[in-house]
Amino acid sequence: MKIIPTSLREVLLIEPDVFGDTRGFFMETWHADKYAKLGLDAHFVQDNHSRSNKGVLRGLHYQLEHPQGKLVRVSQGSVFDVAVDIRKGSPTFSQWVGYELSGDNFRQLYVPPGFAHGFCVLSESADFIYKCTDFYAPEYEQGILWNDPDIAIDWPSGDILISDKDAANSPLKDMHAALPVHEDAT
Repeated sequence: MKIIPTSLREVLLIEPDVFGDTRGFFMETWHADKYAKLGLDAHFVQDNHSRSNKGVLRGLHYQLEHPQGKLVRVSQGSVFDVAVDIRKGSPTFSQWVGYELSGDNFRQLYVPPGFAHGFCVLSESADFIYKCTDFYAPEYEQGILWNDPDIAIDWPSGDILISDKDAANSPLKDMHAALPVHEDAT
């Protein structure tokens, strides 16, 4: 397994070992000891699986209380997956990274607490699977506008399908009171 650093130090791109032959393949999608030795020492409490159609964009989501770290992957199809640093006082505040995750490249992305997360489906459909470090708490769920011009995420072109709830999210500059604080800024 290989962990690839990103421009956002806490966000990790992971390429697991995949063992394949004419019968198919095998891979470990999580092994606490192996991941911890490579710098991802997280305790996960919830697994989620969603299926979305082409052009569906979900995000940018985070929880202010009970923040969730997420280890995300795609088992079928492909998505453009994005993490945005929204921690007040962080040296990388409002910066983002994005990677294609697919059922063919087997990549995973670790999005730590304090980052907003979203993805856009590139294939006809995609199965998106993720582990969370805390439970979903809808009363603390927040969202940043997916096309916030100050963040300027380079989303894939084409028709975007977004929920009314996500379309109504505010830009980052209007969310100051509802953002996590970088631990070095306190």
